[in-house]
Amino acid sequence: MKRRRSREYALQILFQLELTGAELNDEVLREFWEGNDEDREVREFTFDIVKNTLEYIDSIDEIIKKAAQHWSIERMAVIDRNILRAATYELVYRKDIPPAVVINEAIEIAKKYSTEDSAPFINGILDKIAHLQIKEQISTRAKNRG
Repeated sequence: MKRRRSREYALQILFQLELTGAELNDEVLREFWEGNDEDREVREFTFDIVKNTLEYIDSIDEIIKKAAQHWSIERMAVIDRNILRAATYELVYRKDIPPAVVINEAIEIAKKYSTEDSAPFINGILDKIAHLQIKEQISTRAKNRG
């Protein structure tokens, strides 16, 4: 449950930053955590997701665009776009988290924070990203052997 809370907090911060156009900094984080007594582990995982999603946002958006055929990332609801971004960060850059866990968490968060249609939409895109990642890993291993 700690990681789920972290993912929800990360979504809230990413959403806030996108809507306000603010940059991630200590002041934003201090204001976000004000009055919240979450433990260090939750805060650290939240920060990891937010910081790295923002750091890799260009490549993350490209990955989402490839997987979301016929959908421009700009047309997606802000909440869905940020769920996809955070989950894509985890799928691509966090090899310690199984893809099924990342996808399931994103779907549950979408059910809680977005529309009825969002969960299947997010599931489809993340499933495609996960499969593309697996194909890429297999291809890379084959090249390294040959």
